[in-house]
Amino acid sequence: MDNEIVYKNSPLHGLGLKNLLVEIIDHYGFEILFAYLNINCFKTNPSLESSVKFLKKTEWAREKVEVFYLYQFKNLPRASSEQFSLPPRDRIIPEDQSPGEPAELSIEDADQLRVKRETKSAEWRQETKQSSTEDYDPWAKWRT
Repeated sequence: MDNEIVYKNSPLHGLGLKNLLVEIIDHYGFEILFAYLNINCFKTNPSLESSVKFLKKTEWAREKVEVFYLYQFKNLPRASSEQFSLPPRDRIIPEDQSPGEPAELSIEDADQLRVKRETKSAEWRQETKQSSTEDYDPWAKWRT
């Protein structure tokens, strides 16, 4: 497939990291970005320059910011499971979807989201621990 066709409807196509950050920092500010993304470059002495430098070197953080840009700032519907498995810059936005107004975000909502994520994470860890003890511990069946 021709790259121009694949990316023509992606808000990330042709958008540099610095310009992406300028847009979301101008709209939300560093405090909201840290509250939602939990990336330290938005909390400890935050600046555009230091954030760009860190995100250029740190793929997981850059992708987290790009996902935030797509689904919070550009307010696009969530990606399909197939598209979700791709890095944000490789995702194809269906032609019938177009960016909307930025989502209204607050520190209180971020706190609620963090608690929800922590609860789900703890549940997942507990389920994984119970279902896989014998798989990872070859002596588990001989212990009493």
